[in-house]
Amino acid sequence: MNKWHGARAHRAVATTVTAAALTLTLAACGGSGGDKDEGKAPDTQQTASPARSDQGPAAGGGASPSPSATVATASSGTFQFVITSARRDNGGFLTVTGSITNSTGQVQIAPTAWNGKESQVNRTGSSLAAMTLVDSAQKKRYYVLRDTDGYPLTTVNLPNFEPHATVSFFAQFPSPPTSTTQVQMDFPGLPPTTIAIS
Repeated sequence: MNKWHGARAHRAVATTVTAAALTLTLAACGGSGGDKDEGKAPDTQQTASPARSDQGPAAGGGASPSPSATVATASSGTFQFVITSARRDNGGFLTVTGSITNSTGQVQIAPTAWNGKESQVNRTGSSLAAMTLVDSAQKKRYYVLRDTDGYPLTTVNLPNFEPHATVSFFAQFPSPPTSTTQVQMDFPGLPPTTIAIS
């Protein structure tokens, strides 16, 4: 009887020691990841996931651009456009992505000229349907694509721009030939801007 109780006590102690060692091991592995991460602020930048045309490229678009990459910039004085990607997609499209920043200390509304002059796209509200790309080598101008319902494949329903606020945008165009490595973006209120195609 005493031997039985002694064996059970020995097993209980061994189990407790093993559990304690395992806990210490897990605590050591679950740390901050080493000295190289200590002192760094957490990454608070958020990337919106693409949705319908008022948010981002339709399904099947290219990979998201690096938020730190800048392909081109253009400013109207009120708004600054930063192009972060001009990428060919598998479906024969060229998707331009970037951000628009209100450079002023006042609330700004997207100019109606950004919508373009087509009455068919006016039902989408504010948009970037007036954006065009010029391929000088091929002597061609590319317009923002439309879906089967006539909606432009670009960011629509742009909000009022709060002071210094930034809004992400996208616009899809027919893809120029692979020999074309850069195009010129023409957009109301902005100077012509050269964009490199990735």
